[in-house]
Amino acid sequence: MIQLNAFDDQRAQSDALAKAVGDALHASLAAQAAATGTSSNPGARPAMLAVSGGTSPRPFLETLSTQAFDWPRIAITLVDDRWVPESDSASNAQLARATLLQNAARNATFWPLVDTTQELDAHVAALNADARFAAVPDVVVLGMGEDGHTASIFADSPEWDHAITTTERFVAVHPGAAPHARVSWSLSALKEVKHLFLLIAGPRKMDVLNAAAASLQKNAISQLANDKGVRLDVYWCAN
Repeated sequence: MIQLNAFDDQRAQSDALAKAVGDALHASLAAQAAATGTSSNPGARPAMLAVSGGTSPRPFLETLSTQAFDWPRIAITLVDDRWVPESDSASNAQLARATLLQNAARNATFWPLVDTTQELDAHVAALNADARFAAVPDVVVLGMGEDGHTASIFADSPEWDHAITTTERFVAVHPGAAPHARVSWSLSALKEVKHLFLLIAGPRKMDVLNAAAASLQKNAISQLANDKGVRLDVYWCAN
């Protein structure tokens, strides 16, 4: 199911999405406290927030960094990342540190997805065995390409079938038309996320989303939009 929230300007979009993400994180922390009977257990699992890279999320991430959340109880990770060192400008981890892990959010924990000192497949196997990621993120903010990909689940990659069917949390992806190998949450993991947001802008991306929702297509956003068990909260800016 798609829930559309439309905005005329980017500032209003960023402010509204930051509030929605904060409300979702607060709800996750409250549910955890209710389950454990305490909100101060130092061994309690943090609420996990996964964010996307690219140009579009930058204003939102900067806005989110200033919000007065319980950041010490929040772990920030990525929806996906390119298989490059963090010093590379293509790194989503670099973007997250420069935009989100600032201001109030500097008190959050950061769990990156890439370690290029290892071999890619071995690193993905290690992520899939990592206890921190035994559960999916509580909150995910996706982006979307004009080809309908989200996270790094590209239809033109040789890993497409694996990425949309595996029950593992993470997959390695080699896009055909985009640079760099990638590490990404799998489609099945994204379908498990309770609070799933999509941040997009412009009429072209709305056309892509509408077409993806109208009938099942070979792209990741269509796979999500046509799953009856998935709620996708879309935050779209017309400009």
